[in-house]
Amino acid sequence: MEELRSAGIPEDSLKRLQPFILLEGKIKDKFTFLEDFLKGSETGKKGLTETRYVLEYLKGLDLHNKFDFDVRLARGLNYYTGIIIEVNAKDAGIGSICGGGRYDDLTGIFGLPGVSGIGISFGADRIYDVMNEKSLFPENIVATTRILFLNFGEKEEKYCIRVAERFRASGIASELYPGAVKLKKQLEYASRKRIPYVALIGEEEMSSGLIMLKNMATGEQKAMQEKDVLKELT
Repeated sequence: MEELRSAGIPEDSLKRLQPFILLEGKIKDKFTFLEDFLKGSETGKKGLTETRYVLEYLKGLDLHNKFDFDVRLARGLNYYTGIIIEVNAKDAGIGSICGGGRYDDLTGIFGLPGVSGIGISFGADRIYDVMNEKSLFPENIVATTRILFLNFGEKEEKYCIRVAERFRASGIASELYPGAVKLKKQLEYASRKRIPYVALIGEEEMSSGLIMLKNMATGEQKAMQEKDVLKELT
């Protein structure tokens, strides 16, 4: 509050901000408060819509860590235009180990306007310290992507995110193509990165619980159970 006063913010505005600054509780209760608090702000309502969209995606993931919605979170750089994030290590008093967010038109200052993006940065030294302290370094580290999940649309994307999480939990480096573009473009991406397998999961595969696995080297593809795909890739 003193910092805001020193910036010349009027006292009546500070009193209105106080409930916002002190906001605690469950995520749904925060949304209830903010929907009323920001009802006169179109920008505020748009921010709530975007935040709810991200949180809905998070709910569909089998996360082992806790996430929260903190309205007081702020990043040190002013080019962010949407969601911002910070990640803390569990059971470690080291602070943030990762941070970033959404930005629109940042590329405009370099002569390429109209390009949006999402960026994150990792505190490599902090992550190293935490992993070293907890003996988390594996004996063998393999970074190459083993399988790319093709993207056929929003419904399939949500489904594939969950499957990819299970693959990663089994130690298989997996990617989901970030947009539902033409199939040819997605396959070309897999070829350029030398990803050995791609997974094609459309409505039929979602209904049957199967995965259409394509071997990029031979071109062969076959419908398989998830457990059999995991065996093939390990």
